[in-house]
Amino acid sequence: MAFTERAYARAPFRFFLICRVVASLSYQMAGVAIGWLVYARTGSAYLLGLLGLSAFLPMVALTFVVGPVADRFDRRRIVAICEFVNVLALTTLALGANSDWLTIPTIFTAVMVLGASRAFEHPSMAALLPGIVPADTLPRSVAISSSAMQTANIVGPSLGGLLYAAGAPAPLGLAAVFSAIACATILSVAMRARLPSREPVTLASIFSGVGFIWKRPVILGAISLDLFAVLLGGVTALLPIYAQDVLHVGSLGLGLLRSAPAVGAVAMSLLVSRNIGGGVGRKMFTAVIAFGAAIVVFSLSRNFVLSLVALAVTGAADNISVVVRQSLVQLGTPDEMRGRVNAVNSLFIGTSNQLGEFESGMAAGLFGAVAAGVIGGAGTILVALLWMRIFPDLKNADQLEAKEQ
Repeated sequence: MAFTERAYARAPFRFFLICRVVASLSYQMAGVAIGWLVYARTGSAYLLGLLGLSAFLPMVALTFVVGPVADRFDRRRIVAICEFVNVLALTTLALGANSDWLTIPTIFTAVMVLGASRAFEHPSMAALLPGIVPADTLPRSVAISSSAMQTANIVGPSLGGLLYAAGAPAPLGLAAVFSAIACATILSVAMRARLPSREPVTLASIFSGVGFIWKRPVILGAISLDLFAVLLGGVTALLPIYAQDVLHVGSLGLGLLRSAPAVGAVAMSLLVSRNIGGGVGRKMFTAVIAFGAAIVVFSLSRNFVLSLVALAVTGAADNISVVVRQSLVQLGTPDEMRGRVNAVNSLFIGTSNQLGEFESGMAAGLFGAVAAGVIGGAGTILVALLWMRIFPDLKNADQLEAKEQ
């Protein structure tokens, strides 16, 4: 029976992977183009930070709406609608850049629309996977999915940086095409499990995802550790500054810098997809400490190759954290609550990524990009050491199973 289930899961999982890959390609290409466009026009580290904040605020505002939506309606259709919205926003940016009527306020408005779309898409996409593959293959499927997405994260920024040489409309237009492909592909995914039931929406049900996570210290520790690690150690928003003012490598170099973490993540995922083994808690903490140390090295580097290697190490370390966190969340959550729990998880991820970009931009504006990176990397290491004491259950976790409380 297990063999039959795995065989049945192949085609839906393949379509799921295609959707994730092209959606990630779209996001990464657009990120490179928008970041470079804003910095080229303004030269402001503060505005680069505000880009992250603009993407983050819609996620905060919609967190307790998107969870119940993902648990009440067909998650495939939610993802498709989100990607269609992305097509409209990216097409507007491409046309505006091509006709030279694109203003900074218009860019920020489009980024907020894209952020709202991602707020709905992330928990819906994450909650889909357990309904596509058998439960005993979920950790491996998470690793394969992460590997596929990280491969897109390698190609996307490099392609975006390369195409930007022809002007911003090129990467933005292709990003819109990729979002259109993702929109069509996700609707071809067939589900193993039943669709979410439409239970009544109450105030208690809306906030139940928070309560569920709060009562499970292993899950709470894993997602909060990831939050603070990337919040403090994220340097993505500062990469245009490093590319132009520190390393002097231009837009193509920016694309390579954006791709480097994904290169490390793919290399690590090839190992993790086979078997992450025991002692997952200690491995996660070790990975976060390595992430922080690599951020410090990158921040101090003046050599382009060393900078690429340091960023690749951050990607490899982050991949371990992603697999552990996602597996703990998915295996420890019943299907009827996955939308709400993943909405909270997505808020944590969005906080670490988008709000981390805002924090990095503000810190760089105050202290300079190099100092901001060093402070963030050191802060990540300190958080990991502190979390080992606050969440001993996570530190001592041996297998990818969440303990019921």
